[in-house]
Amino acid sequence: MVTISINYKGQLRCEATHAPSGSKISTDAPVDNNGKGESFSPTDLVATALANCMATIMGIVAERRGISLDGLTLSVEKHMSEDMPRRISKLPITIKMPMSEDDKNKNLMINAALTCPVHQSLHESIEIPINWVWL
Repeated sequence: MVTISINYKGQLRCEATHAPSGSKISTDAPVDNNGKGESFSPTDLVATALANCMATIMGIVAERRGISLDGLTLSVEKHMSEDMPRRISKLPITIKMPMSEDDKNKNLMINAALTCPVHQSLHESIEIPINWVWL
């Protein structure tokens, strides 16, 4: 169990404190939702969490197997629904893998990414197309 404390700072800005480390992050409402857009929005953090979680789980699996992931990069786009209620509708991800498409560990890495806890926790109505780029 991890506790994260949120302090509303006003003007649609919040500060979150991660209790175990004391690390802090701020969020700001996006411009298209009455905010200043000066920081990550809460939904930006969901998109960020997904890509970071995929990379982390691939990293754990790679370290256990002695596989180098030097040069691994991920990018994610957050698309919001146009209808109500306002929600994340799509999170396309591009994963640039530092291994060839015919590498024996390809399926291991794909499975690691798809079984990350954030991916497993997101609602099934959110589209998550993944573009794998094998380098």
